[in-house]
Amino acid sequence: MEIKVLGSGCSRCHKALETVEKVVKEQGVDAQVEYVTDIERVMAYNVMSMPAIVVDCEVRLKGAVPTEADVKKILGV
Repeated sequence: MEIKVLGSGCSRCHKALETVEKVVKEQGVDAQVEYVTDIERVMAYNVMSMPAIVVDCEVRLKGAVPTEADVKKILGV
């Protein structure tokens, strides 16, 4: 599984990344997590609100800092 957290580098985006990484580790999810701040790469996903979470090239959440429960639901764990 490939997970991208799209962000601008703000505290909300860092919190989203931390939450995703925590859930992936705790649940033993086989995934690569990448934090993307390059605006051109972010725009390729047509995302205007950050943070956003992309799982296997599909935008699953945007404009909100996810809770652990949100991430578990997104990842199906």
